[in-house]
Amino acid sequence: MIALDLSPDKRGVIRLKPETYGRSVLGAPLQYYPASGSTELLVVAGIHGEEPETTFLLSRALRHLPHALEHTAVVLCANPDGMVMGTRGNESGVDLNRNFATSNWKPGSVGSRSVLERDRDTLLSTGTAPASEPETCALVKLVKNLRPRSILSIHAPLGCVDAPERTPLVAALQDVFGLPWVPDVGYETPGSLGTWCNENGTECVTLELPRMSLEMLYDRYGEAFAQFLAQPVPH
Repeated sequence: MIALDLSPDKRGVIRLKPETYGRSVLGAPLQYYPASGSTELLVVAGIHGEEPETTFLLSRALRHLPHALEHTAVVLCANPDGMVMGTRGNESGVDLNRNFATSNWKPGSVGSRSVLERDRDTLLSTGTAPASEPETCALVKLVKNLRPRSILSIHAPLGCVDAPERTPLVAALQDVFGLPWVPDVGYETPGSLGTWCNENGTECVTLELPRMSLEMLYDRYGEAFAQFLAQPVPH
């Protein structure tokens, strides 16, 4: 277990050392923070550029850590082009979480909501083919290289922990965030990272952060999330 460092002069930067695992459509480096030992858990945030709170909260948590985690690797932002542009998809207008090479991948478009309570008003592409996007291909290659036991995919703003089974990882996240466990989110997710993981024998838990301001997210969950990351991976 790593002791957190909450010193004011250490909270401005992430002290973990990143490595590059690929490039985005626009050439931005796709980076991750490797574990110091074997990877048991891979945490992925920012696959949807319109969910910046996922990267924000994870960044705040990482800034409490003095050095690399022993068995947890972290992708702070899997879609840097979308994050910079404020778009859900990547620069090509592809929803990366519908672009993985799964048995149920579908060509065409997928809708999303500008406001959660309203109808879907935005259409994105699922890609010209499964895994057509460099961000998707790079993440798949990273997973295959690291061979984590579990993946934690962070999204927003549904406010739940989504996984087929209530595993120790799910239970630990519920303890940290006080969110309900749901076996699915109530609609199909063809071509998603979660589906790809399930088909390839890797546990994938989706943490859907609740809808609240960035400051409130950090105030309520930041230190507890950092403590979760610093502890041994639940299994």
